[in-house]
Amino acid sequence: MRFVPKWMMLALVALATTALHARENAVLRTGFTISHDHHQQIGTRTRLFLKADSEEYVDIESEKIVSFEPDESPIPAPLPVRQFTGPSSLDLDQIVEKAARENQLDSDFIHALILAESEGKTTAVSAKGAQGLMQLMPDTAAKLGVKNSFDANENVAAGAKYIRELLARYNNDPLRALAAYNAGAGRVQQYNGVPPYRETRAYVAKIIREFNRRKLEQERLAKASKKPTRVAAAKQPTASGK
Repeated sequence: MRFVPKWMMLALVALATTALHARENAVLRTGFTISHDHHQQIGTRTRLFLKADSEEYVDIESEKIVSFEPDESPIPAPLPVRQFTGPSSLDLDQIVEKAARENQLDSDFIHALILAESEGKTTAVSAKGAQGLMQLMPDTAAKLGVKNSFDANENVAAGAKYIRELLARYNNDPLRALAAYNAGAGRVQQYNGVPPYRETRAYVAKIIREFNRRKLEQERLAKASKKPTRVAAAKQPTASGK
């Protein structure tokens, strides 16, 4: 995948997800699929256009694509808004927006990562010792200059920076970056891709699903807001006043 403004995280909205109209899936050798509107061959790469009426796209090395199939998956029902413990939803949104802006990431991607890591709990501690909203290991937090992993601002800022470093390391491949965030870069190198661990694959899929849900819900709301409101025409009085 090539780098485009905001790192093209919108590519994730296509991974193993649906569309609101007829689309197609690019089946990758990794086993994942990328749903898109249409595609175009550009040299050794295939450009997948995520929407028909936009410039949002992702470039994939053509050799990584096995085939193209119709996307017949159903539109997911909107999920209830999740309640977070720690900073208020508004505060967390502001924290995430700032981290996303500073690291050229999509804020929905960070929200999805936080949900998978800690379910929004600032005091979360894993069995392995990972801490805070984005579950930073103490060594990683120290390298990123974090003084208090349970501080939402510090944790999210460092977590966003770390995932951005992983994206740069893996040539902006979101699957490998997420797998490395979960299982470690050593495992990704060992298996030359997403490790065959059930936990890691479920983790990557969970983030993709949540990211997709957010984007599809935004698209649904945007379309709903554009629907014209039908107003009944007022009855004009006749000459007799009736």
